[in-house]
Amino acid sequence: MKTAPIFSNNMVLQREKPIRIFGVCKKNHQHSITAKIPELGVSAEAIISGEKWMAVLPPLKACKSCTVEISSGEEKIIYSNVAVGEVWLAGGQSNMEFELQNDKNGKEALQECEKENVRFYAVPRCEMADENLKKAEEQSSWQTASHNNSAKWSAVGYYFAKKLSRKLGVTVGIIGCNWGGTSASAWMKREYLAQDSRISNYIEDYDKAISGKADEQMIAEYDEYVNYHSKWEKKVQQCYAENPAVKWDEILKICGENRYPGPMGIKNPMRPCGLYETMISRTTPYTLAGFLYYQGESDDHLPETYDTLLKALIENWRSDWLDDELPFLLVQLPMHKYESDPDFKNWPIIREAQMKVFKTVKNTGIAVCLDCGEFNNIHPTDKKEVGNRLYLQALSEVYNLADRTETLPPIFRNAVLENDRIRLFFDNCSGFSSVSDKITGFEIAGSDGKFIPADAEIDGNTILLCADFTAPLTAVRYQWTNYAEVGLFGKNGLPVPTFRSSIYLF
Repeated sequence: MKTAPIFSNNMVLQREKPIRIFGVCKKNHQHSITAKIPELGVSAEAIISGEKWMAVLPPLKACKSCTVEISSGEEKIIYSNVAVGEVWLAGGQSNMEFELQNDKNGKEALQECEKENVRFYAVPRCEMADENLKKAEEQSSWQTASHNNSAKWSAVGYYFAKKLSRKLGVTVGIIGCNWGGTSASAWMKREYLAQDSRISNYIEDYDKAISGKADEQMIAEYDEYVNYHSKWEKKVQQCYAENPAVKWDEILKICGENRYPGPMGIKNPMRPCGLYETMISRTTPYTLAGFLYYQGESDDHLPETYDTLLKALIENWRSDWLDDELPFLLVQLPMHKYESDPDFKNWPIIREAQMKVFKTVKNTGIAVCLDCGEFNNIHPTDKKEVGNRLYLQALSEVYNLADRTETLPPIFRNAVLENDRIRLFFDNCSGFSSVSDKITGFEIAGSDGKFIPADAEIDGNTILLCADFTAPLTAVRYQWTNYAEVGLFGKNGLPVPTFRSSIYLF
């Protein structure tokens, strides 16, 4: 009899919900399996199905420290210093993975973190469900906050948990389940990609790439790539050390081809459904308060279908966690562009998709972080504000402890034509603030579809636009760019998000 790897000393169990304790056993297990918390006087007998078992303890109030005992015949597993509080899974790619020790405020945070009532479990990262994964899971465990422990925690997850713990007065546990550079398709079951023709290309392209290849060939190809890429990255680091201002084209001439993300196959962690298999499925259905999700950068090559992809992922995760209303709080992508890149205008489409999901999918939240990006750096170093904005979303969308006027910026509703000007209306608006007298980022277009800059003026809870324009006006958009300076905010200090819309006659 074993529990799933996510159960260990120092773990956090979700308060006020049925608590699922689960694991594996030998087929035809001869004894009943019981889970109990002696200090709280609760116990439950497990249901055994083949080689899997699950016991469900009743909902409990918050508790700082208790013991969980699992017994079967003469076998007994005991976990100590277990807390009952709030548990959130922090998913996504590198900006969620970004470690606290590398954060702009990380040094200060690590000096003070031991007094915070926050704990963390890092889901082991392995490319395949093999012996390496088994060993990594055996060595994994929940950690309490300390200078050494917390250094490699998700910075976004830590800052979110710190504020939430202080607000609620309970232990907050974060399950870090993320991997840099990943598409949302890597975190989903195959059936959720296959069921919709708008996103089935993710698996169709993968199937085509591996057609006719044996497992051994795919593994050998990926191992060869890893060896090449490791040497290539060392050359790149040396180039930057010798000349920090070196251009990307010059790096490629010196170091050779950038072959990332490598050949597709059963060992490439970027493959569709791969990290669902090796990470997500290993944590379900551990009882949660909800999900935090920071991802989208690696799907910017297919921005027009990202809302479909994200909705499918939410449906998949909620199904696996046995709760079709489990809260899902996402980070809207900030401003970003590499110096050498043109403005592809694909990130505003991703931002639009994320806002669409927030507006149309029940029990979701959106942390608008337009101003949290950095030019020429896809990994902004200030994650404290991102964690704070997720925290604000939790307050209003999950815990009912704040109003949306405190936790969301003004969100565009519609645009109407008034004589020679355009008036923009917003939801959740109690006024605006601007960092300068000149408000930038607004554009209008006529029937030819060509956008030109528009002058903007704050008029109470609305924005008025005007421009030198003779053709009939048909469309308006704001910050429809991968990167620009952000200057327009709500009175609550949150940035007005990217949008585009048709213009209606008034």
